[in-house]
Amino acid sequence: MSEDFMLDTDDIERRMDGAISSLKTEFASLRTGRASASMLEPVMVDAYGQRTPINQVGTVNVPEPRMVTINVWDKGLVGKVEKAIRESGLGINPQLNGTIIMLPIPELNEERRRELSKVAGQYAEHARVSIRNIRRDGMDQIKKAKADGLSEDDQKLWEGEVQEITDRYIKGIDDQLATKQAEIMQV
Repeated sequence: MSEDFMLDTDDIERRMDGAISSLKTEFASLRTGRASASMLEPVMVDAYGQRTPINQVGTVNVPEPRMVTINVWDKGLVGKVEKAIRESGLGINPQLNGTIIMLPIPELNEERRRELSKVAGQYAEHARVSIRNIRRDGMDQIKKAKADGLSEDDQKLWEGEVQEITDRYIKGIDDQLATKQAEIMQV
C-alpha cells in the first residue's frame, strides 16, 4: 500500500488557490484613494428581511476616478443603503440624489494610509496562516502514510514537494501585499 501512496498535490494547490482568492477579495475591499466598485463588496444592506450585498439592490458605477454612484432600484431601500455605507467603516459620506447615492472618495491622509497598510498586512497574514494550515494537512497525510509503511526517502520527497508548493504560495502572498501596500501609500 505504501508504494502506491500519492499525495493529492492538486487538492493542496486548489485549496491554496482558494486562500489566495480570498486574499484578493479582501484586498479589493481596501480603499486606495481611487474609486472602485469592489470597495463596496463587503457592505451588506438589510433589505427584504435579510443581509444583501449592495450590488444586488442597485447598480454600482464608477463615473469618475474619485466617485462611485449607486442607482438603487427600490426607492424604499435608499435610506437603508445609505445607512449601511455610513456604518461600514469605509470612511465615505454618501450623498443622496433621488434614488442615486453618490460616494465621493476623499483623498487619503498619511495616517489613514498607514492604517490601511496595516490592515492589508493583517489580511496577508491570515492568508499565510491558511496556507500553513493546508501545508500541515498535507504533511499529516504524509506522516500517516509513513506510519503505513511509506519509505523515508519517499516521505522526504513528498515533504519537499509540499514545502515547495507552500513557499511558492507564501511568496505570492508577499508579492501581492507589497503591491497593495505600494498602491495604498501612493499619493
